Amino acid sequence: MNIMENGKKKFRLFDAVLMSVVVILVVESAAPAAAIGTSQFFWWIFLLILFFLPYGLISSELGTAYTGDGGLYDWVKQAFGSRWGGRLAWVYWINYPIWMASLAVLFSQVAGTIFGLHLSTFASILIELVFVWFVVVLGNKPVSESKWILNLAAFAKIFTILSLFVLGVYVAVTKGVANSFAPHNLLPQMNVNSFSNLSVIIFNFLGFEVVATMADDMDNPKKQIPQAIIYGGILIAFFYLLSAFGMSVAVPTSKLSASSGLLDSFILMLGHMNWFVVIIGILFLYILASEMISWALGVNYVADYAAKDHVLPAVFGKEDKNDMPVGTGYLNGIVASVLVIAAPFIPNQDIFWAFFSLNVVALLMSYMMMFPAFLKLRKMDPNRERPFKVPGNQFMIQLMTWVPEVLLVVTIIFTIIPLNGTHAEISSKMPILIGTIITLAVGEIVVRYANHSENAAKKAHSTATH
Repeated sequence: MNIMENGKKKFRLFDAVLMSVVVILVVESAAPAAAIGTSQFFWWIFLLILFFLPYGLISSELGTAYTGDGGLYDWVKQAFGSRWGGRLAWVYWINYPIWMASLAVLFSQVAGTIFGLHLSTFASILIELVFVWFVVVLGNKPVSESKWILNLAAFAKIFTILSLFVLGVYVAVTKGVANSFAPHNLLPQMNVNSFSNLSVIIFNFLGFEVVATMADDMDNPKKQIPQAIIYGGILIAFFYLLSAFGMSVAVPTSKLSASSGLLDSFILMLGHMNWFVVIIGILFLYILASEMISWALGVNYVADYAAKDHVLPAVFGKEDKNDMPVGTGYLNGIVASVLVIAAPFIPNQDIFWAFFSLNVVALLMSYMMMFPAFLKLRKMDPNRERPFKVPGNQFMIQLMTWVPEVLLVVTIIFTIIPLNGTHAEISSKMPILIGTIITLAVGEIVVRYANHSENAAKKAHSTATH
């Protein structure tokens, strides 16, 4: 809700915080985070301080100093050149269709559970393809036409999480809890499984740099942007912790599924499938679709922007008569469709988690370039006006750059590499590792092709003019 001031619409602090919570609160990732166990409460606070706080402050400086539609892509390109900008644009984009495929798989699983359907492989794929192309069609529409979808999604997310928490409190008081909340259990468990899921918590914090793109519409961006990012981050952590408590009360960690954990928690707390679980399930299905629609524009515009810079192939820059980036939108649908059709042939018991992990890794990789870019731009462009500047001496600036960078690298390694060598870990992580290698290899080919095409076009133009 914007207000008018001096004839111009202004984006208030409240608006920015609300928008960040609505867009960034990812309900389906609550179960994978809860799979860490009760020690997740420690990790949320740990990562809030050591990852989110520096990430939020650095995003605030870069977003207010380097305004424009490119966001992350612009910052990395200015710091390290167009080739690195292209690599970032690729991993930032590819995470989206992989994420869409993971949610399509989850959509058919949840639909089967709440409606009591035993879906064949063919029926599941058909439902998943309908989900994918429904999202593509709506994601290619102007945001003004889908605003009501996002507003309703905000209600659905908050209602689902608060219901989970309230039921959790009721079960804890009347029946006891499924996991021990003894102090020693709240401390981190130093094992591979716990570290493998930390990437999900970091994933849940990402995306706040979008708030910085609203600088031009704020009264005092120097003050309001860091406030919006910090308040939004704390609110999102708060909502996730509410859902985490509900799941920790209801389901023993050893039995918590990364894909069906949310719905399982409601069924276990209520004792059986009933009308309320069906309502929650329908809201959850709606959330999955609306989440993809809400993220479509941001991802599509970055890819479109990169294509116009000739660091991604021209197909990413195709637009319709309303200047909507439909080329990227249709590519999203094609990639996600290929993945859901191939899913039954991938050797992983939980295909949602395999796709979701690959999507998380791709997104985390795109942010790996942001922190070094921040340092480089500080050094190479010291005189640029920075409406907000990260406080601290040189030592603090180095710490705030490299601590979150190391956390990103470590969590990616634990997510994709089988470290304890067990058969279960190898079978669950190898598809993610192979998928990551393929994603990066294809990205390198695509970026180099775009670069080669641009050089050839320049050469042909130069020859023609002479």
